[in-house]
Amino acid sequence: MIFDASRRLKRRMEAAQGYLMLDLADQALRELDEIDDAGEQAFHFHLLRGEALRAKSEHRRALDQFLMAHAIDPKDLNALMGMAWCYKRIDRLDQSIDTLRLAYESHPKVPVVLYNLACYYSLAGDKEQALSWLGRALRMDRSFLKLVPHETDFASLRDDPDFAHLLELTE
Repeated sequence: MIFDASRRLKRRMEAAQGYLMLDLADQALRELDEIDDAGEQAFHFHLLRGEALRAKSEHRRALDQFLMAHAIDPKDLNALMGMAWCYKRIDRLDQSIDTLRLAYESHPKVPVVLYNLACYYSLAGDKEQALSWLGRALRMDRSFLKLVPHETDFASLRDDPDFAHLLELTE
C-alpha cells in the first residue's frame, strides 16, 4: 500500500512538472491538488505549486508556496528567484532585492542573480548599485548584453551616459 502511494505521488509530481513545461498551469495545479501528503517531496511540491501559481499571475499565492519551499531548503536558487520575482510583482521591491542578495550569498557565480539585482536596483532608482551589478553580470556572461536593450527595468537608465558607457565597455 505504501509503495502504491509513493508511486502515485511520483506520478502526480511528474505529471505536474510536465504540464508546467507545456505551460498548462491549471492542469499542473489539478495534479498537485490530488496530493494529500507530499512527505519527503514537500519541497518539490511547494516549488511546483509556486511555479504553477506564478504562471497564472497569482503572485501572492505563488509567494506563499515559494516561502514554504524556502523554509525547507533556504539556499535553493529556484525558491529564492521565485520569491524575488513575486515580491517584485506585489510591489515589494525592497523584499525582492533582499531576497536576491540572499540568493547571491549562496550562488555568487550565477549571473542571472546579478542581472536581476541590476534590474531591481534600477527600478528602485539606485543607479550606482544597478550599474555595479549589471557590469558584474555582463562580465560573467556576455549573453545578457542581448537582453539589456529590451529590458524595461532599465528604462530609467536608457539615456544615462554611465549606462551607455558600461554597455560600450562590455560589447
